[in-house]
This record gives sequence, structure tokens and C-alpha cells, in this order.
Amino acid sequence: MRTIPTDLAAHLAEGATTLCHCWKLLRRDGKAFGFTDYDRDLAFGGTAFAARTGLEAAEASAELGFAVGGGEVAGALVSAGLTEDDIASGLYDDASVETWLVNWSDVAERVLLDIGSIGAIRRADGGCVAEVRGLMHRFDEERGRLFRATCSADLGDGTCGVNLASSTYSDTGTVVRTDGALGIAASGIGFRDGWCTAGRLTWTGGDNKGLSVEIKVHRAIDGTDEFDLWQRAPHPIKPGDTFRVTAGCDKTHATCRAKFDNVVNFRGFPHMPGNDFIIRIPQQGEPGLDGGSFFK
Repeated sequence: MRTIPTDLAAHLAEGATTLCHCWKLLRRDGKAFGFTDYDRDLAFGGTAFAARTGLEAAEASAELGFAVGGGEVAGALVSAGLTEDDIASGLYDDASVETWLVNWSDVAERVLLDIGSIGAIRRADGGCVAEVRGLMHRFDEERGRLFRATCSADLGDGTCGVNLASSTYSDTGTVVRTDGALGIAASGIGFRDGWCTAGRLTWTGGDNKGLSVEIKVHRAIDGTDEFDLWQRAPHPIKPGDTFRVTAGCDKTHATCRAKFDNVVNFRGFPHMPGNDFIIRIPQQGEPGLDGGSFFK
């Protein structure tokens, strides 16, 4: 049950009200933005809420139990802080959103309506509609360790133990050719073809300095390395931009052994029977069906 502050409750009981919505958006990098559908800027709680952003609330829903509620916020992409490049690069993925009901004539009279996170963002004709998911959607996310054939660790984390700072698994390069967003060609990389597929590229120079992105495909062709990236850069990539790349891992037992010599830390269960074994029909006289090990 939501408790409405006494002063705001008294205002709501009046014949006429002066209410608006405010949204505080906190990105995962710690950068905060404030927006309001009122026609002038407001400020409270250490955050400035910008007006004239074209933002407005759409339909919102609340659910009982563990069902995921939420709503939408629609608006235009303007200079208030939301840009096409930042959205496309994923900077707003899973950002935290607070929705406030505020008396614009006295911002001390306000109530927090909901806390959620940004889900899908649809973009069209210079505008955007952001899905706001309720807190219960966290229960749909993977938690803990799963029994599966592939490794559950991320390459280089504490459970994996591979030292990605080693020259064996990371190197630096300089962009010599690019499409400006998702594809680059570089010089100075000393890895064989495919070594960095599923790895990470971190920009160390240029307009995107400090940002990281996953590598979709790595190709080494006649002394030049080509990288296809999963997400476009928020700012155009230019020749001369510098970066660091790390090796990629497909999380299989064979790759852990052959590429990283790290089987002792493998966090999967490679000997689990797969779905093909479970659903196939046993044949009379077929070996291996006596209850013993499949891997002797």
C-alpha cells in the first residue's frame, strides 16, 4: 500500500490541483537525468527536472504477486540529454527510472509512484517510446549457477581466473578503416584469425574513449584485422582511434582446455547428456546402456 504524504493528500482533496509527473533516470554509468511534463523546470532531491522535453506518460499497469507491471514514457529526442547515438549504443539499457507525482506549485508535496528500469526502446520519426518495467522483472533474470554443459563464468572474472591483461590474451590496435559504427579494420594486432571473436573491444582513444563493446566476429586477413561489433558506437569511429581487444571464449570445455589451459576452473558440466540423448529411442543390444559411464 502506498502512503500519500499528508500535505499532498490535502492538495488532492482540493477542487483544483497543480500536478505533474517527473522522471529521474539513472544510467548504469552513474549519470542521472531528470524530466518533467510540466512547462517549466523543477528541482528536488538534488536533481533538476527539465521541462520542454516532450516527454509524457503513457498507460501504466500494476500487477499482483510476481507478475511484471510497468508502463511507457513517450517523447522526442531533443537536447535534454537523450540522443539517438546514446540510445543505439545501449547506454540506457536497464537504466533505473523513478516516477514521481509532484505538485508543481510546491515540489515538497510529492509522492514516489514507481521504481522500474528501462526495457525496450522504440525509435521512429525523431521520437522514442521507452518501456518501463516494474521491479518484479528481476525475477525473470538468471540468478545463481545453472547445470549446463557450457561454462557459467565470464572470461577473466574471479571464478574463471584467466589474466586478460596478459599479452597472450589482449593487444592494442589502431583503426585504419571503418564504416563509422559497427565495423573496423585495424593494424597492430598480433592474434590469429578468430582469436577475439566473442571477446571485448575497449576504446582507449577517440570520441568513444572508455567505452567497451562485445566483438561479433574477428577476422585476420593479410596482416589486417577486421572486427564486427555487436553494438554501434555512440560517437562515429574514425581512423586513428585506438583500442584494446581481449580474446573471446565460447564457454565450451574444449576451448577452455585448448585456448586457455584453464580446465581446472571450468564452471560447466560438459559430460551431461544432451537433449538428443534424452529423446532418442534405445535400440536393443546397443552398447552404453548398462548404467555405466559414457566417458570411460
